[in-house]
Amino acid sequence: MSKKKQIKNLKKQLATASAKKVLKEVDPRHFINLPDIGTKTLRKILDNAHRLKKEKYSHVQIFDGLSMRMLFDKPSTRTRVSFEEAFEQLGGRARVLNKTDIQLGHGETVHDTAKVLSRYVDVLMIRTSSHEMVEEMAKWATIPVINALTDNSHPCQIMADLMTMEEHGKDISRAHVTWLGDDNNVSKTFAQAAGLFGFKLTMCAPEHLPLSDKVYKGKNITIERDPKKAVKDADVIVTDTWRSMGQEAKDNARFEPFQVNGGLMKLAKKNAIFMHCLPAHRGEEVTDAVMDGKQSVVFDEAENRLHAQKAILAWCLEKSKVRPKYRH
Repeated sequence: MSKKKQIKNLKKQLATASAKKVLKEVDPRHFINLPDIGTKTLRKILDNAHRLKKEKYSHVQIFDGLSMRMLFDKPSTRTRVSFEEAFEQLGGRARVLNKTDIQLGHGETVHDTAKVLSRYVDVLMIRTSSHEMVEEMAKWATIPVINALTDNSHPCQIMADLMTMEEHGKDISRAHVTWLGDDNNVSKTFAQAAGLFGFKLTMCAPEHLPLSDKVYKGKNITIERDPKKAVKDADVIVTDTWRSMGQEAKDNARFEPFQVNGGLMKLAKKNAIFMHCLPAHRGEEVTDAVMDGKQSVVFDEAENRLHAQKAILAWCLEKSKVRPKYRH
């Protein structure tokens, strides 16, 4: 076949639907909203997370030669350390960018920042208030963008929570999870996970908090305003601080009946576990006795951020130079 004919055939191929599919497959894999990923893929990521935890001290350096930048506009303990260690334990290089370190938002557009960072690094993790900013960054970036927390959602935390539930014998397709306290990014993402995996979620918050039907919807999601009724027969009891960062002036009095204490834990199943994404305000949303008690798995939960995020990173970077063994 002549070169001229080869070129003609190639142009024809690029115009076909199959060619468009090929081009789509080289798009970066972002981890921003759980529903966008889908149950089947999330299941594979969880399975890989469990495997990576078992092989913690014998990892293949699958991120060797790759670099990650972590963009923060809020202080962080678990997110920063777990992501940094996750990437570096698997051979990569991770560095932090605080909002004061770069021009984003006060001199340069999200579009331009995404384009520039895509030329420098292999993956971008963002922990920020604005969910819209993360989505816009993903729109323009040619590298994977990972949502490490926004005011709307906290998908990496929920992946660690699901992993922790499974470790402690809870079937995430059948378990009864009760959320007590504030309506926030973590509870909203739990609702997304319930819709994807099928576990029962009881959302229990004070009457003054309007709970959106668009968020807490589905036959397996129930809104219950009475904490004692909400925790009955629960397999998992979850809470979070009543005052998220930037909400320090919030009135705690309305939340006091929702404190997770020994009395409420007794109303749940005998083998129920207690989870909290941390940091905890001891004596407010949870008592010391529960936090440090036998049913508490909060430190397993915190550790699992490390392993879940290794698996998330491996999935996001599967199409790059990551070796097959730990892809997903």
